[in-house]
Amino acid sequence: MEITTKLRDALAKHIRAKYGVELPIALERPPKIELGEAASPVCFELAKRLKKAPRQIAQEIQNALPPVPGVAKLEVAGAGYLNAYFDRGAFWDAAWSEAKAAIPKKDSQDWLSHKIIVEHTSINPNKAAHIGHVRNAVLGDTMARTLRQAGHNVQVQNYIDNTGVQVADVVIGFLHMEKRTPIGVKMLAKEPRFDYYCWDLYAKATQFFAEDKERAAKLRGETLKAIEEGRGEEAEIGQVVADAVVSCHLRTMARLGIFYELLARESEILHLHFWDLAFAKLKESGVIQFVKYGKMAGCWIMPWKEEKSGINTESAEITSTEGKEKNEEENLQDKIIVRSNGTVTYVGKDIAYQLWKFGLLGKDFHYAKWPKAPEGEEVWATTSGKNDPSAPPFGAPAKTVYNVIDARQAYLQDVVAQGLRGLGHAEAAENSIHLSYEIVALTPRCAAEMGYELSPEEAKKPYVEVSGRKGFGVKADDLIDRLESAALAEVQQRHAEMSAEEQKQTAHAIAVGALRFFLLKFTRNAIIAFDFADALSFEGETGPYCQYAVVRIRGIRRKGTEAGPARATLTAETAQKLLAGAEGNGLWEVLLAAGSLDYAVDAAIGAREPAFVAKYAFQLAQAFNNFYHKHHVLSEADEQKRAFLLGLTELVEAQLVRALDLMGIDAPEKM
Repeated sequence: MEITTKLRDALAKHIRAKYGVELPIALERPPKIELGEAASPVCFELAKRLKKAPRQIAQEIQNALPPVPGVAKLEVAGAGYLNAYFDRGAFWDAAWSEAKAAIPKKDSQDWLSHKIIVEHTSINPNKAAHIGHVRNAVLGDTMARTLRQAGHNVQVQNYIDNTGVQVADVVIGFLHMEKRTPIGVKMLAKEPRFDYYCWDLYAKATQFFAEDKERAAKLRGETLKAIEEGRGEEAEIGQVVADAVVSCHLRTMARLGIFYELLARESEILHLHFWDLAFAKLKESGVIQFVKYGKMAGCWIMPWKEEKSGINTESAEITSTEGKEKNEEENLQDKIIVRSNGTVTYVGKDIAYQLWKFGLLGKDFHYAKWPKAPEGEEVWATTSGKNDPSAPPFGAPAKTVYNVIDARQAYLQDVVAQGLRGLGHAEAAENSIHLSYEIVALTPRCAAEMGYELSPEEAKKPYVEVSGRKGFGVKADDLIDRLESAALAEVQQRHAEMSAEEQKQTAHAIAVGALRFFLLKFTRNAIIAFDFADALSFEGETGPYCQYAVVRIRGIRRKGTEAGPARATLTAETAQKLLAGAEGNGLWEVLLAAGSLDYAVDAAIGAREPAFVAKYAFQLAQAFNNFYHKHHVLSEADEQKRAFLLGLTELVEAQLVRALDLMGIDAPEKM
């Protein structure tokens, strides 16, 4: 990355000085190593402006461009490409410097002014986490780790929707279906699998509401209002349910190495009057309007100026016809900010929360430590009670905000951004990034293994969708348990000499690696069909394949520690000689892959696509395995070459371990 940046800057400066033209310099990876490491098509664009042949311009630049650090030579290729060949010896030294570099620390006052918030997981605290939630958490956690690797100050937040419809449904289930008292729910909430109990109750409540929609609307409205206002048994049970389920979620995610700095609870947006202030701003600016008549009479909505919403805020006549698609009606519902009964929708509270993130609300939360944080972790939460003065500066404004929310919520996120724009905060709206992703389904084989009965039609489908409302899906803890059990059986078979505890730890690392890698290797816009056998395979594009490459390297390193000169004695000149020629090209490809982690990190951040990190790790592991089969490292007779081969394996290990760490994956000592 450093070399390509210097090359790009040098080309831009030279072209500006020689031709008086400002151009963005694109650099590509040539398809073959013989064509160099970076190629630019800039001469083709220059040719249009200068009325010269691209190849002639390329030759002029090749002859006149000053030396670029890290670039050995520049050649003209094809009809006018500029191909750059890196200095392989210098790259060897630079790659080692990168591998040893630590992730930047928060050690300057300037840090807070460049804060990035990554909000992820954000599960409704009404039931156990499922596999779809895990994809959200893994994406968000990996994005946060990747941003930190690139030197950014990242704060991870988990939004707790503890005053929403889903919590209200479970409260109704306890009060009206099971006839439980607040004390009874408190006792039940002490059970370790309380989130599983709520999972089943939520599905039953959904069926209960389907039987009588009028009853559902009335009960939900009354219960939501009581929860929002913090009064009565509804609010008391709602708090018990949400807090207990959140603690369950934290334990589940901790099993995957996922942690949070702040739990931002929706209740405080109401009780600390964040929403009141945001509501006043929205009304004053005219961003939202009151509907007097029609289906949405009594609601405050946010109409789009550039589109015909079909709503007249004076007459509120619905002009849409029956033939319009269903999602139009859903979009209209998403524009409701305050319901006719006075309760606030999720999107309304989210606008207030987003304003706070960017420091645009003029208020701050109160903070307290979460009492049931995972062992060894410190988690803070917003509170309506006394503020702990030792809390970190969570209220410092963010420069950029990543909201990890599934693709089905895209329209809702647009409503939030539109609210910010309407209030005059166009930059904040632009820096509110919706990191969207598609659903996680199950292969029919996986669904059957989890005990679900499938119809003949479902069994033929490529994937089976899950539904929390119906109680159909894979709970995250069940999934992790199942993966750990399968991995443990494999470890016990391969390593009977290990202690039981070591076998268990190894199986856990393999299971987590399998799951996290499987969820990351697909691009965010891909629907994932999860399958146990595919995820746990030691072959192919999987987490265990990458982990096993590290295990193999460590085995080589252990056996070769006493042999030959240390890697540190290898100079750039010696490395340059060993990397020359036909055999050297093969070694160079491995070194180039090892030294390209920063390139993958930059691509992942630029495209907002963590899959690039997974792809990098797999390709590096693959490059090492090809190298391993071609070169007999420990039996190499030439002392310097042996030292170089050992050093190369050590470098691959360092970079592969770091790439896996960016994905939250550990590499065990044995597999």
